[in-house]
Amino acid sequence: MRWWVVQPRYCPRVLTVTNASHNTECEVDPPEIQVEVAYALPDKQKIVKLQVPAGTTAYDAVTRSQIAQHFDELEIVPDLKLGIWGKAVSADRVLVSGERVEIYRPLVADPKEVRKARAAKAKAARSQVGQEASAAISSSDA
Repeated sequence: MRWWVVQPRYCPRVLTVTNASHNTECEVDPPEIQVEVAYALPDKQKIVKLQVPAGTTAYDAVTRSQIAQHFDELEIVPDLKLGIWGKAVSADRVLVSGERVEIYRPLVADPKEVRKARAAKAKAARSQVGQEASAAISSSDA
């Protein structure tokens, strides 16, 4: 009696074992992989290591980690901003062993707007210094 393990292309989460002599199939649990889920605040960080079945998505890993229990303000919702090793990914991204899923916090301020405000403030300061310098020059001429 010979047994083969086949991983179908249409469903990467299910392994099928086929018995050649009887032509029967049964499902086998997929192997487990180790991943990490991370969330950080300026004063507190947490990384949860866990074993998940192969084929687990980033959102599934976040849900399984129960990391929200450690942070009052963290809500696990489907539109959560996630990343893997600093690169943004969608919630349905299938994980590979050794990856770290990072939960990103929403931005407090838009970086473009902050930069524009800083540039406008610097420009105003330069023009004010320029006006004061020209006033000082004109008063010394008189």
